[in-house]
Order: sequence, then structure tokens, then C-alpha cells
Amino acid sequence: MEFPFDVDLLFGERITTVDQRLQPPGRRGAGFATTHRVDLQQQLMTIIDEMGKASAKAQNLPTPITSASRMQTNRHVLYILKDSEAKTAGKGVIIGFLKVGYKKLFVLDRHGAHNEVEPLCVLDFYIHESLQRHGYGKELFHYMLQRERVQPYQLAVDRPSEKLLCFLRKHYNLSDTIPQVNNFVVFQGFFSHQHAPVRKLPPKRHEGDIKPYSLSDREFLKEEVEPPWPFNQSRSLTRSSSVGNSPVRGCLKPFIHEQDLLKNLRLCPPHSTAQHLMNGEPGDPVSQRRRTSSLNRSDNSH
Repeated sequence: MEFPFDVDLLFGERITTVDQRLQPPGRRGAGFATTHRVDLQQQLMTIIDEMGKASAKAQNLPTPITSASRMQTNRHVLYILKDSEAKTAGKGVIIGFLKVGYKKLFVLDRHGAHNEVEPLCVLDFYIHESLQRHGYGKELFHYMLQRERVQPYQLAVDRPSEKLLCFLRKHYNLSDTIPQVNNFVVFQGFFSHQHAPVRKLPPKRHEGDIKPYSLSDREFLKEEVEPPWPFNQSRSLTRSSSVGNSPVRGCLKPFIHEQDLLKNLRLCPPHSTAQHLMNGEPGDPVSQRRRTSSLNRSDNSH
């Protein structure tokens, strides 16, 4: 892809690495000192935006996933490959780019268990249509692997196109994928060669095995039935040290059997009048005098 400014002046090396700061490395030599730094950064942003649009068009995406503004808000790394030997008035051309970055993902292994990992992810990969099948993609990808110090099977690929899957199968023998529920693709060997620790989550149980309560849950949920008051009282009620507090119930006691209850009622001292009646006595003297006076008045009336 050609641009109206000098690409060779902007990128000193054949493959240039750009991060979220978007600082163009430039090239030492004549002309570099007289070029304003802001102009170079603007040219770099133009290259990123135009290459991102070309990549989205090639992948039939509605919007570009690579742009200068996205680069500034994410900690991604962009590898840009140029061709300084192209005959374009000595300005050079951009062959393609590769964008990678670390992301926290939840991925499934072969057993269906969820794993929380943070691998290096391939986020966007594009080689200009007129320069494909010339080994440029392999050159750019191999440079990234060496710089990032990773193996191809350690990568997670975000929404790979069919061309990218064929590329990985041809050059790195990556064909056995592990199905995922998200847009990322991982390959066989991803979990066995992870440098960072992998935190495994328990596998999701099948819905048919889920029951409302198990037997152990039911035993656990059983509550001890408290006997009604006053049978749950201790022998003596204790009062708090503060004045005006209500008595505090003591510890729970077992149920009182009916026979013991009747026995306790018999032992309670009855009322004095009831005691006289139980002994066959007429009652207390006051009530006896009232009854006698009432009888006398009745006799006098006759």
C-alpha cells in the first residue's frame, strides 16, 4: 500500500514495532532532523487507519478493529512490515501489519473445564492483496514470535478468517482446535505449555443432575423445634444486671411427659378453701357465719 509521504523516512527498519504511545522511530540521516515530530506521528496514524480499513474490508467486517485511536486506548503491539525496494519514487510501501496483545480469557479445555488464562492473542493480521503468497506473512509472523518469545500453539487467535487458519496450518502445523464458546481459537498444546499459571474452574454440571435439595441438604436445613413457653424455661429465671430488663429465658429443656405434669400438679399446695372441702370440712369461719345469718333471717321471717 502506497502513501503520499516517505515511508522509508518514517520507518527506519524493515519491521517496525509500535505500541500505544504511537511514537514513530524515524530514520537517522539527512532530512530527519528537519521534519517535525508531530507530522511524523500524524503520518503514522494515517498508515494505521488506512491499513485497518483494508484489513476490515478483506475480512468483511462492518468496522475496522485496528485504528490509531484504538491503539492509544489499548496496550496492544503493532508490527508493521515495509518494502523499501519497491519502485515508488523512493518512498517505499507498506506490505502489511500484525497486531497482538495480552488478554484475560476464560477458555475450555478438552474436558470442558473453564480455565482463566492471559495468553498472547493475535488480534489482527493483514497482508496487502497484491503482495500475498510471497512469504511476507511468514516473515512478519516469525519476527513476532521471536520478539514475544512464544510458540505458535501458545497463542489465542481472535476470530480467525479461513485464510489465517490455512496459514497457521501450513506453516505451523496448527490444525487441531479446541472448541470455545467465545470468538477465540486455541489449538492442541495450549494448556500443556502455558508459562503463566492457569486457574481452573469446576466444570459446569449438567442441568439434569441438579436437584432442589440433596439428602445432606435436607438434614442440614432441619431446625430444632422449640417447646412452647413456659416449658422451655430453666428452673430459675435470671435477670440482667441493668434495671428494668425482662427476665431472660434459660436453655431449652426437653418436653415434660403428661404423667410428670400431673404429678407436679398434685404436689402443688391447693387453696385453703379447696383444702377444707377435700377434708370434708364446711369451709372457713367467715363463710360459715354468712350462711348461718342467712338461715336465721329466713326463720324469723316465718
